[in-house]
Amino acid sequence: MKPFVLSRRAVLRGLAGGSVAAVALPALECMFPRDAYGGDPARPKRYGLFFWGNGYGWSGRGRPDLWTPAASGATWAPSQQLAPLGMRDGRSFVPRVSVVTGLEPKTAIPGSPGGQGDGHMRGVAVALTGDRPRSEGFFHPDHIFALNRPTLDQVIARHPMFYGASPPRFRSLELSVSNNRFHDYGTWTCVSYNSQESQNLPIRSVEALFDHLFSVRTEEAGDRAGDRALVLDAVRADAARLRARLGRADRARLEEHLSHVDELQRRLRSSARTCTVPGRPSRPGGFDGSPGDEPLLDKCEAMARLLAIALQCDMTRVFTYMFTGPASQTVFRAVGATTGLHQLCHENNWEIARRATIYAMECLRRVLTILADTPDVGGQSVLDNLVLLATSEFSAGDQHLVNEFPVLLAGGGSGALRGGVHVRDAGGNLARVHLTVLRALGLPFTEFGFNDGQTRDPIAGVLA
Repeated sequence: MKPFVLSRRAVLRGLAGGSVAAVALPALECMFPRDAYGGDPARPKRYGLFFWGNGYGWSGRGRPDLWTPAASGATWAPSQQLAPLGMRDGRSFVPRVSVVTGLEPKTAIPGSPGGQGDGHMRGVAVALTGDRPRSEGFFHPDHIFALNRPTLDQVIARHPMFYGASPPRFRSLELSVSNNRFHDYGTWTCVSYNSQESQNLPIRSVEALFDHLFSVRTEEAGDRAGDRALVLDAVRADAARLRARLGRADRARLEEHLSHVDELQRRLRSSARTCTVPGRPSRPGGFDGSPGDEPLLDKCEAMARLLAIALQCDMTRVFTYMFTGPASQTVFRAVGATTGLHQLCHENNWEIARRATIYAMECLRRVLTILADTPDVGGQSVLDNLVLLATSEFSAGDQHLVNEFPVLLAGGGSGALRGGVHVRDAGGNLARVHLTVLRALGLPFTEFGFNDGQTRDPIAGVLA
C-alpha cells in the first residue's frame, strides 16, 4: 500500500466569523518520506534573534561587572545579571546557553559626517549586519541613520541553501514586545532589514500575531476576539478527515498540537467575554508606558507561545524577537523605574539598569522555556533545532561603549552548537559571532564582516 505523503505546507481550513481560517500543522512524519532521511527525521535548522536595548550597564568606572561569568569554559556559573538563566523551578538553561564576552566591533568609522561611532548607531549596525552605519544621509544630531546592508536574519532567510526550493509560508517573522520606541522612525523601530531602505516592521500585539498566523480576516464589524476563539472549531472537520489518514505517531502529534491551539483558543474566548476595558493593574507588571499595554512579561510569554507554534509548524524558520528596541525608553515599572531606561542610564541610575537587565533575561528565560517545551521533528524540541543569538547594541548606557559587547548563543542548532560554554575573547572581533551562527546553520560562509571588520575565525568553542 502506497504510504500517505502530506505536503509540508498543508493546513487545516474552515470558516470562522464569515471568513476563511487556517491552522498550520506540526511537522509530521508523513511530510518527510523515510527514504529521504534514512529513518532519522530531517531536523530543520532555525535561526532567531532576541534583542534588548541599552546593553547591561557596565562602564568600567569603578562599578563591578555583573554580566561576565567569573570563569571561562564549560558549565559557566550565572553572574548576577544572568541569574534568570540559572536554576529556576528545577530547570537551568546554563547547559543550553553559551556566553561570549570581550568582543567589540572592528568596523572602520569615517570621520565625516560626525557621530557614526556613537555606540547606539554603530552598535545597532554592527550587531545586526556586521558592518558600520550607512554614511549617506547620516545626521547625528537628529539620530538619523540607516544600515549598509541586510540584517543577519535576512541574509539567512534569503540564502538559497537555507530554505531551498520550497520556502515556508513566511520567510521570517518579526515581533516586538515593548511598544515604546526611542524614536518613531528609521532603525529605532525595528531590527530586521531586507536592504538599506527596506525594513521589516515588527508585529507589536498578540492579537495581530494571532491573526497573522491563523489567517483570520474578518471584514465585518464585530467581536474580533470572538472570531479568533472560533478558529479551532472551524477546522475540526478538516482535522477529523486528516486524522483518519495518519499513522499512530502522527495522530498523537496532531492531537498534542491541537490541544496546544485549543488552550490558546480558551484564553482568547475568555478575553472575548470581557466587554469593558480593564483599568491598569496595581500589581507590578513592567508596563512600558504605552497606553493599553499588558505587563511586559505576560506579553513576552503570549508572543513566545504563538512563535513556538509558528516554528513547530514550519511556518517559518527565521525570526527576530525584539523585547525592547535600540536605545530603549521602556519604563520598567516592575523594577522601580518611573521614567525611560535610556534616560535613567544617562542619569547613572545603575540600580534600575541592573534590575532592567535581569528583567530582560527573565523574558529570555521564558522564551527559552516555551521553545524547549515545544516538540519538534525527530523527538527533539524546537530549542534543540534552533540557533538563537541574544544581544543588544552595546555594553554601557552612559558612555555608549561598544567594547565588552553582550552576546549569548542558545539552542542546539540541530547538533551544531555545544551549549553551556563561556568563551572569553577580550578585544575580539564581534563579527566572529555572525560567522559562528552562519556555520552552525550549515551555510557556506568562510568570512563575515565588512569595512575592516572581516573575520575568518568563528568561535570554535561553541561549535560542536
